[in-house]
Amino acid sequence: MTTIYDVLRRPLVTEKTNYQYNKLNQYTFVVSDDATKAMVKEAIETIFDVDVTRVNIMKAPAKRGRRARSRRLMVRKPGFKKAIVTLAEGHSLEIFEGVQ
Repeated sequence: MTTIYDVLRRPLVTEKTNYQYNKLNQYTFVVSDDATKAMVKEAIETIFDVDVTRVNIMKAPAKRGRRARSRRLMVRKPGFKKAIVTLAEGHSLEIFEGVQ
């Protein structure tokens, strides 16, 4: 049994997500692997007291790469699941304020 606090892992801040929350009122979070759209919507509305109009969920695949100092050593970055949450007009999240 997961609680609403187990659904959201952390906010995802990149150049693309910076554009999305400044222009499109969309916020991106890394969520748990078993999270659904309904669970993410309920968690955002309960924790931040805002109205959510839409939730999109996607899974980022795991990636393989090489270690910089060794040609043979392969490293693996684990995949993760992220949710893009669109808020209603006039609503915003304070945790993203001031991020450039």
